[in-house]
Amino acid sequence: MVRENMISEIQKTNLEWDVVIVGGGASGLGAALEAVTRGMKTLLLEQDDFTKGTSSRSTKLVHGGVRYLAQGNISLVLEALRERGLMKQNAPHLVKDQSFIIPSYKWWVKPYYTLGLTVYDFMAGRLGLGRSLPYSRKRTLKYIPTLKQKNLRGGVVYHDGQFDDARYGINLCQTFVENGGTAINYMKVVGLNKANGKISGVAAIDGETGNRIDIKAKVVINATGVFVDDIIKMDAPKSRDIVCVSQGVHLVLDKEFVPNDYAIMIPKTDDGRVLFAVPWHNKVVVGTTDVQKEIAELEPRALEEEIDFILETAGRFLAKEPKRSDVKSVFAGLRPLAAPTGEGKKTKEISRGHKIYTSDAGLITITGGKWTTYRQMAEEVVDAASKVSLYPIKKSVTRNMPIHGWKKNVDLTDPLYFYGADSEKILALAKENKDLAKYLSKDLGIIKAQVVWAARHEMARSVEDVLSRRTRALLLDARESARIAPEVAQLLAKELGFDSNWEADQVEKYRTLALRYVLD
Repeated sequence: MVRENMISEIQKTNLEWDVVIVGGGASGLGAALEAVTRGMKTLLLEQDDFTKGTSSRSTKLVHGGVRYLAQGNISLVLEALRERGLMKQNAPHLVKDQSFIIPSYKWWVKPYYTLGLTVYDFMAGRLGLGRSLPYSRKRTLKYIPTLKQKNLRGGVVYHDGQFDDARYGINLCQTFVENGGTAINYMKVVGLNKANGKISGVAAIDGETGNRIDIKAKVVINATGVFVDDIIKMDAPKSRDIVCVSQGVHLVLDKEFVPNDYAIMIPKTDDGRVLFAVPWHNKVVVGTTDVQKEIAELEPRALEEEIDFILETAGRFLAKEPKRSDVKSVFAGLRPLAAPTGEGKKTKEISRGHKIYTSDAGLITITGGKWTTYRQMAEEVVDAASKVSLYPIKKSVTRNMPIHGWKKNVDLTDPLYFYGADSEKILALAKENKDLAKYLSKDLGIIKAQVVWAARHEMARSVEDVLSRRTRALLLDARESARIAPEVAQLLAKELGFDSNWEADQVEKYRTLALRYVLD
């Protein structure tokens, strides 16, 4: 994961890649690992940082989709439940069991959801995480004492997975590189090259130097999420848009609002979605919303009505109603939904299934889907790419492949637990240099060694890379992350060989960004 080495690799003359993947989110990283482990010479290019967009802004759930079961989308639920089990098996340091309680304030809630969730458990089979059961009022309050008690009849417990999305993406990228792949962030694809009407490669601009590089490829996979239409139009300018963009917003609160390890699930809200309050890194993530957006952007902003909706809905179920002043961070993500052909369909009604398209010129595009099903999506898109490039379709080997950092029994009280096996190496760095053992933020459990590790081994190139995705400081407490930005910049500049002007510029950029995650 050394960027300079990767750049040297793509500058080799007359080198033709079996596959070039555009996009470094869940879909692109999954496809890259799938391709390289089938023996294809694989290059992944990301215009910003790995998982910068949608893939670092999820509800942090690895789930089959209880809501999709209610919609009757059985095939998607079955696929997601299987993949949920495989994600936990292949990355136990990042994916853990999470117990959810649906609070019952009406007589029918317990029997109705117990029955439905028992079906959910049955569908998971041997990859299930636990039985769904009705809970008494007393037991419900034992596990979530912060629920409003008036008219509470009890609850229903069920089990799903919870994870760290950006960390999973970084570890996927490391696994890809360890298997012989080449991955480069801050490398924007600006054009598709063609020979005899067929795509023969891409033109890319290095975001750090401004240099243009032409790269030859037998096949190109477009896995750019909400930006897939931009790449499609490089191939065929008159193509119709195939993505419908939907925004989801989350608020991060102190742990006091949901103090135990149980999460809350509200199955029916005013906008027809479900609302989750999920423990995550000693905070609570509450969301989400579903608002259609006309324009895709790298840094989407939460709308006031989305923030109000989450606070108001959460306040109806929590004894202490959260206020704007309680919000540590607010983040928005955009979902790339496969656009329906019919008119007037609301985004919450559009299937979360994925679609794969092959253009006349051979561009492969994947859109839709969700984090949980990334590996299955990767299998299918690499099969499609193999057909276009005439590369023999080989059997996938990713189903039982451990992800970088694999460690079975992690101590969740350890602030470095999500590094898995790498945590010992980070502590060794801190032991080597006592200054690196010092806290940058005691509240968030971040030490200086994590910044050095991110620069040396995780291709972090900016303060934002470190504080938003290598650690999760920006999402957990935006103000605290801005406070430690100068020290992070200093450590990064030393590691990457940048000067004091770069440091000052980075701190200013980061603090401007962090303000967007803070509620006034």
